[in-house]
Amino acid sequence: MSEPQAARSAPLPRPGMGVVRQRLEEILRVDHAGELAAVQIYRGQRAVFAAGKDRQAIEGQLGAMEAQEAVHLAAFDRILTDRQVRPTAFAPVWRMAGFALGAGTALLGEKAAHACTEAVESVIEQHYADQIAELEKREPALAADLVRFRDDELAHRDEALAHGAKDAPAYPLLSAVIRAGCKAAIRVSEKL
Repeated sequence: MSEPQAARSAPLPRPGMGVVRQRLEEILRVDHAGELAAVQIYRGQRAVFAAGKDRQAIEGQLGAMEAQEAVHLAAFDRILTDRQVRPTAFAPVWRMAGFALGAGTALLGEKAAHACTEAVESVIEQHYADQIAELEKREPALAADLVRFRDDELAHRDEALAHGAKDAPAYPLLSAVIRAGCKAAIRVSEKL
């Protein structure tokens, strides 16, 4: 029998009892990692802008967004503990990478900092939307939390757009790189 025929005749893997739990752990792990990184991005941006003159407005905007992300992070901290789910092993990496991304984009200016927010939040909005659709029937309370968090992320994205995110230097390239990095971090954090 040729190899393709053998592959087709092999039985499909059957989901075991732990598959649903495993998927939920992936969702919680990656969402926790994302909120951890978001807090660090805003901290990195604020650290740069705090050193500059006449930056109180953007520092206040970023501080408000950071505070919302910290609320999300605290919620996921509790959920991980309650459900006995380990965080991603990459948490220290995401903490440093988030701060570096925030500081780096802030060094490029306010519009680049807003471009960072717009790129990250666009990826996260879609990511949350997919999870909400997956969890609505199985985990309605968690899905409701994700809806609230997604709405905050959309507000951050909209605020960044209103403050000129798309006018950042090399916006298409900057946005594409940040989006690709977010998507890669999502895949890694789900599994590790």
